Amino acid sequence: MASSLEVLTVGRISVDLYGNEANVGFDGEQTFTKSIGGSPTNVAVAAARLGHRAAVLTKVGADAFGDYVRAKLAGFGVDTTYVATHPTLRTPLAFAALDPPEEPTLVFYREPAGPDSTLRADDVEPEVLRSVPIFWMSASALAFDSCRAEMQALMAHRAGARHTVLDLDYRPMFWRSPSEATETVGALVAQATVAVGNRTECQIAVGTSDPNAAADRLLERGVELAIVKQGGDGVLVAWPEGRAVVAPTPVPVVCGLGAGDAFGGALCHGLLAGWDPIRIVTVANAAGALVASRLLCSDAMPFEPELMALVGATSSEVRLGERDQQGRHGTDAADSARVQG
Repeated sequence: MASSLEVLTVGRISVDLYGNEANVGFDGEQTFTKSIGGSPTNVAVAAARLGHRAAVLTKVGADAFGDYVRAKLAGFGVDTTYVATHPTLRTPLAFAALDPPEEPTLVFYREPAGPDSTLRADDVEPEVLRSVPIFWMSASALAFDSCRAEMQALMAHRAGARHTVLDLDYRPMFWRSPSEATETVGALVAQATVAVGNRTECQIAVGTSDPNAAADRLLERGVELAIVKQGGDGVLVAWPEGRAVVAPTPVPVVCGLGAGDAFGGALCHGLLAGWDPIRIVTVANAAGALVASRLLCSDAMPFEPELMALVGATSSEVRLGERDQQGRHGTDAADSARVQG
């Protein structure tokens, strides 16, 4: 299957345990539901749910949780060829308390290190790396000294082939400092053809949280499609010929985790279909909304019929950018925290 892959994501994987009770912290009485997670893992699952041949490049431990992860991925239709096993490090755990549901509290167990922090560039064949239509790098994979150079080598081998997606995924607990993240992630932007992140992540990557200014800087570094998430104010999508703001799809939020990953899987779907940027983001917003209305992440990723039904039933407002194609832009807008596992 590897030779016919359409999507290859790189980075974290974990066994996730989600608190079933809303507005209850870890100090309260809780029950948990188990599944798998990690942002790039969820993106691969989301792409597979939408009918694509997807794989994730990651590592698990030689333990029962590692076996569980592989079985879940296979059940979702994700190719496990590039899920390696570390002989001593344990499969990571992540706990989520829905306190509040929109921005759950997360606790990661990755001691002394997560197996995915030992990934190597030669864990995937060069010809697969060069030829896969979508290569998705999670920026958090660059946070670990043990594999940073290897992740940089993967991007260099990819050589800016379309579509090379850099998810600006910023997890402060994985970095020594914001400045370290800025230096590392910012240097990789020029090797991507697509960049996606929220305002905080854009601040880390290109030094500004202003959506239009961030899109400018991403495009100036050679990105062909810049996507800046603005929470309740929608998503700014910019490309060399124009830009627009696509309004969010309103839903009652059950759990904010995984919405950004569903957005990512639908983004892959739209890129592979050759859709225009506004349609891509409209459908991706709907995918994120569906997952936000459900408890889990990977298990909640939508299938195409339910996704397109929501898109058809929702009038997603599109505002042509507060900016014309010559470079004038309007005012800034509010942001919200990243909702991604």
